[in-house]
Amino acid sequence: MGEVVTAIKLMPDSPDVDLEVLKTNIKTGLPEDAELHKIEEEPIAFGLVALIVMVIVEDGEGASEKTEQFLSNLEGVSNIEVTDIRRLM
Repeated sequence: MGEVVTAIKLMPDSPDVDLEVLKTNIKTGLPEDAELHKIEEEPIAFGLVALIVMVIVEDGEGASEKTEQFLSNLEGVSNIEVTDIRRLM
């Protein structure tokens, strides 16, 4: 099997969430089977900024579930949404 890159949109609880702390928590706590590719900021509205987290995982059923579970349980995260999954060549 190959690898896939998964884009996951994290929506903070409020505009007051410290995004730098959230980014650090993501970088240091990802599951072993996930490799962080990059984190981008996406302005939403009224000062709210979402994080787009791109991780590389093995291609297979349920491969990104641990990563999704980890991200949704982070302090300051309201919800997550997988926005894109692409196979790496």
